[in-house]
Amino acid sequence: MQQPTPLERRLDAVAHRLLARAPERGLRAGLVEFAVFVVKQAWACVFGACLLVVIVVVRLWWPGDAAVAPNDALTIAAVLIQVAMVAFRLETGRELWVIVLFHLAGTAMEIFKTDAGSWTYAADGILRIGGVPLFSGFMYAAVGSYLVRVHRLFDLGFRRYPPVWATTVVAVAVYANFFTHHFWWDARWVLFAAVVGLWLPTTMYARVWRRVIRLPVLAAFAGVALFIYVAENIGTGAGAWLYPDQVDGWHPVSAAKLGSWFLLMIISVVMVTWVYPPRTVSADRGPAGAPSARVSGAGDRNA
Repeated sequence: MQQPTPLERRLDAVAHRLLARAPERGLRAGLVEFAVFVVKQAWACVFGACLLVVIVVVRLWWPGDAAVAPNDALTIAAVLIQVAMVAFRLETGRELWVIVLFHLAGTAMEIFKTDAGSWTYAADGILRIGGVPLFSGFMYAAVGSYLVRVHRLFDLGFRRYPPVWATTVVAVAVYANFFTHHFWWDARWVLFAAVVGLWLPTTMYARVWRRVIRLPVLAAFAGVALFIYVAENIGTGAGAWLYPDQVDGWHPVSAAKLGSWFLLMIISVVMVTWVYPPRTVSADRGPAGAPSARVSGAGDRNA
């Protein structure tokens, strides 16, 4: 089991004391579970939420005559947020390596995509690689931060999870297609089919408080993709970057981008499994009539 950070252990102890007398059944019990779910999700999103707030503040209210360009200010702020996450023990060193990997993979794609004209950033600042300000990599790192933290906070477990080698092959193909479709055949529909074929049988178990919820893992992927799409609309609305059809006036990002974010989720999830292998769970009945998240042995992966 992934261990919580020291700060999370202290917060967890406080939460247990506050919730110890909460009812186990009925409407109030349901409201308590929902509140805990929302708080856990917010805690998992803390890196991305802080970064998004900074993006909006800097892009909308940064002084035009400031000595530091807006994009450089965003990069500096993103670095400080990441340092604070580690310094205050909100992330473990192991998780930091995953996030760095997200950062590198995202920056490489940003350099290629901006050169291909897929989207553009304001041409200000010196902390950049070509047309890509360095804060952009932190946006991908924010996705990585969420995924590694949500694994720990919800004690995620899975049934019928596909072999990691097979998911890695699909993730590599998805990442390659983000590049190759500019000058070759766009294989995204084949990749969608491969994703559905691999993960359709998979059920995800997430412990909230007393209850464990279960849902198809593809639904969880789609939900996170939708959340990222909303964040993307906030980012482009603030002018952090723009798609070609937004240059003459902002409007919501095309809904077709949901498919791109869904495929990006596959890359993200697979990267996390390289560090935190998917845990197989049994389907025993648990508290409040919910399936428990008891961990099975390594040999029970296909249970």
